[in-house]
Amino acid sequence: MKFKYLSILFILSLLLSACTIGVEPKEHLEEIYSVALDSIMEQDEALSSDMEYIAIDMSNFEKFDDSGKEEILRYFKEKYNVDVIDATFAQLEEKGLYNPDTMSLDGVLLSIESIDFKFNNNIFFEGSKYRSGSGAFGVEGTIHYQDDKWKAKEAKMTWVS
Repeated sequence: MKFKYLSILFILSLLLSACTIGVEPKEHLEEIYSVALDSIMEQDEALSSDMEYIAIDMSNFEKFDDSGKEEILRYFKEKYNVDVIDATFAQLEEKGLYNPDTMSLDGVLLSIESIDFKFNNNIFFEGSKYRSGSGAFGVEGTIHYQDDKWKAKEAKMTWVS
C-alpha cells in the first residue's frame, strides 16, 4: 500500500515539474524583438527598395541595456547589409536624414509600440514601418517559441498610409 502511494506521489511530482519547465521569454528579449522587427521589415518590401539605412526606434525598449540594443542593430546590419541606427523620427530629422523636399526618409524607420507576453510562450506585438507620410503601415503580430527558437507566427497589416 505504501508503494502505491509513493508511486502516485512520484508521478504527480513529475507531472507538476514538467509543467514548469520551459523558456522564460523575458530572458530572450533581444531575439524576440529582432523577430518582431524583422516580421515588420518583411512586410511591403516596396517600402524598403533603395533604402540607405534602417532606423530602429528603441526609445521604449526599457528592459534593454546597450549590449542588447547593439545585438539587435548588428542582426539587422548583417541581414540587410545597410547602415542600421537607433533613432526616433525626431532624431532622424535632427541628423538630416529626413528629406523635407520629398517628405520622406532615405531609409525606413521601424518601431515596436507595444509588446504583450501571453501564456504558452506566445507574444503579441504592435509595430510600424515608416518611409514617408504616404508610405507607412502598422502591423500586429504574434511570436511563439518553437523548436528552440522564437519565430513569427503571424504578422498582418492593421493600417496603411
